[in-house]
Amino acid sequence: MLLPIFVRPLRRPFSTSFFISKRFIRPSIIPTRITPLPTNTADLKLRCTEFDQQGLVKTTAGDIRKSEFCQQHSLLPRDLRTIDTRSLNQKPTILVRSEAILINMAHMRALLKSDMVVLFDTFGSTDSYNQSIFVRDLQERLHSPNDDQLPFEFKALEAILISVTSSMQSELEALEGPVNRLLGDLEGLVDIEESVNQERLRDLLQLSKKLSKFEHDVSSIRDSIDELLEYDDDLAAMYLTAKRSGHPRDASDHEEVELLLEAYLKQTEEIANETSRLISNMKSTEDVVQLTLDLSRNSLMWFDIRLTMVTLSASVISVYGALFGMNFKNYFEQDPYAFGLVSGMALLSGAGAFFVTLRKLKTLARIKS
Repeated sequence: MLLPIFVRPLRRPFSTSFFISKRFIRPSIIPTRITPLPTNTADLKLRCTEFDQQGLVKTTAGDIRKSEFCQQHSLLPRDLRTIDTRSLNQKPTILVRSEAILINMAHMRALLKSDMVVLFDTFGSTDSYNQSIFVRDLQERLHSPNDDQLPFEFKALEAILISVTSSMQSELEALEGPVNRLLGDLEGLVDIEESVNQERLRDLLQLSKKLSKFEHDVSSIRDSIDELLEYDDDLAAMYLTAKRSGHPRDASDHEEVELLLEAYLKQTEEIANETSRLISNMKSTEDVVQLTLDLSRNSLMWFDIRLTMVTLSASVISVYGALFGMNFKNYFEQDPYAFGLVSGMALLSGAGAFFVTLRKLKTLARIKS
């Protein structure tokens, strides 16, 4: 007899379609239109004025893209940071490249080549007064027969150095006059306390800030020239005319440009020394003014302390009046000597408090001194 065989049905495997649909299937990506960010054309262009070998203007305030400018003059894009006209705190530099010299000093931002000078302007502005003087001086030097022994790039370099040093000298003279007048007024007065007012202190502070900033600018220009003189390879590479003619200079053959840079380095050092002298005189005057103000402040403090001591003595005396002014019977009203006795005790107590605090004050002043 055959027994029935019960076959257990297979359990349906657990479906993971829910988790796949919820956790592992990425949502569909909807294509979106990307709008490009607006670019500022001023950041991609340079405004410059070009002069040829005769000093004649080839391009006046022309706009050129930075990439095209780098290709024309064999520059790298990072080299243009040296003459970035939008930055107000650029460090003065003289950058020597294979076919050009980039200069950033004071108001001058220029590129020198063996047959061309490119003067950079701030985008959207006109040439300044100092740049106009530089253009006039450059044209005179290029047409002067006495400078024929110098190559073109050194004539342009000397014109730039003259413009920079002349500008610094003019600025120093503009600051030196007010500083000397202010110091003379402060030193010529017999009682300096009368001269130390708010207006004079404000003038002293403003002139001190201007001189400090001017000294920093002059020192930066001096350091840039001094740093260039330390590298013989860069000095020899500055002979662009000789390099273009196929006769580059050796690393030790750079006497002309070295003498040129040393001459203007000396002028820059003289301006820096004169500025340091003015700053030293102003600091001496500031120390005298500060000492005078400290003395006045100490006098006010001593007066306030003495007034506090007198107030303390009066307070001690008023204690007696407060005690005997109460509505209690003390049987002193009938005594003919009570008023004098109480008044004497009150005065002695007030005087005692005054002299005790005065002695303590003198002791503390002697310890601090």
